[in-house]
Amino acid sequence: MTTTENDPPDALTLSSPRLILIACSLSLARSIVLDRARAEAQLGVTIPEDWPLPGLRGFVPFYIQMLAGDPSMLGWGMWLVVHAADRVVIGDVGFKGRTEGSDTVDIGYSIIPAYRNQGYASEAARTLIDWVFAQPGIERVIATCLPSNTPSIRVLEKLGMRRAGTTESGMLAWSLSRSERRR
Repeated sequence: MTTTENDPPDALTLSSPRLILIACSLSLARSIVLDRARAEAQLGVTIPEDWPLPGLRGFVPFYIQMLAGDPSMLGWGMWLVVHAADRVVIGDVGFKGRTEGSDTVDIGYSIIPAYRNQGYASEAARTLIDWVFAQPGIERVIATCLPSNTPSIRVLEKLGMRRAGTTESGMLAWSLSRSERRR
């Protein structure tokens, strides 16, 4: 984990060879919704018009409520994926929160079309999985995807996740325990 002197005090950042992951603070989430130029200035990055993708747009209001109610949830929701060399937000990765007493978190990710098929989703998810397994009490990461979503299936396989069945809604369920994790 790295932080810089320019980060706001509530910043939590992770880095990988090509990416910077920034845990989305409450002020940043509000800026993303209300004033993208302010969000860009806060981060010192460009935010493309096609980000956030539709799935995340619906999650951001819930995320704002979650953080407003419990600031300690920073890191347990939305992270921005920044291409380090280009200084562009290329996607997002994160968890659907953390339930008190649960040892399991549910991961999701998306990358904007211009940066797909270059391994960024796998790199971002692996970086976040490494972080979450360093947190006390987390023993399992789960995910779901549509059976037709071949790119997401490839990401989950690259992460070492195994198929754990099918959900009632027909989604493929995936799981990775701390003991099964590959580096």
